Amino acid sequence: MDTLTPLRAFRRIVELGSLAKAADALDLSSAALSKQLRALEAQLGAVLIQRTTRRMSLTDTGQAYYAECCRLLDGFDALEQSVRAQSQQVAGRLRVNAPLSFALSTLAPLLARFMQRHPQLQLDLSMEDRLVDAVGQGFDVSIRLRAELADSSLIARRLASLSQMLCASPAYVQQHGRPTSMAALREHALLHYSLAQADDGLEAPTEARASVNNSLMLRELLVAGLGIGALPSFLARPAIAAGQLLALDIPGQSAPARHVYAVYPTQRHLLPKVRAFVDFLAEELPAAMGGDS
Repeated sequence: MDTLTPLRAFRRIVELGSLAKAADALDLSSAALSKQLRALEAQLGAVLIQRTTRRMSLTDTGQAYYAECCRLLDGFDALEQSVRAQSQQVAGRLRVNAPLSFALSTLAPLLARFMQRHPQLQLDLSMEDRLVDAVGQGFDVSIRLRAELADSSLIARRLASLSQMLCASPAYVQQHGRPTSMAALREHALLHYSLAQADDGLEAPTEARASVNNSLMLRELLVAGLGIGALPSFLARPAIAAGQLLALDIPGQSAPARHVYAVYPTQRHLLPKVRAFVDFLAEELPAAMGGDS
């Protein structure tokens, strides 16, 4: 029996003026309700209701206890209704972690639309290319771009897919030519993303012309004609469309597709702000990534 049950039972007895009527309203037997009342009085060490075979009446202690019961129960009911109402709203602070390049190039306009759609929401965005401890650092959602996710206690929802594209500037290709094999590729000036997984289609060169830990910087170096490197498709395609880069396909070589995941802690009741954000990204990201699905 929870703490509030005997209080609610006592209040109903007083309000209906009859133990039998209260028992009927509470869908209990009179004996069961009488037992609850006796247990409450025993716990308090005080008589709340004087009972005879013909009538019942509140003692002075019972009168004071009844007034306090009403105040506490009404306050608790109001609190419960308030919490229930809030649990249905997309509101509060949403803490999100995302890779820097992806956030700046792709997430930014989506985040603006999402915030406009939910004016009661406050966004706390942390941009970090390295993997972080989503739970330990208190993030509601962590966006990760990986071929596979390691097993964990977190829930991961796949939002979209992307590919790694080997690129170089037109000027670089005109001067140095296109590599047609992995062996030929290794003879070129290679630009490396230092946080890349081993599945990016371009092995980490022992003597890279440049090694950077940010894909936006890598793209700028490629556009400047410093060498060849692998870019995620959401960064490569716009540069290719603008004539700044060329896609270099090496026969027989392709990197496994990567995916964009929303990762969040396991919760029995997923917060509305988290559910709304993840659903929004799942709907909007594929088109925003320019052809990736």
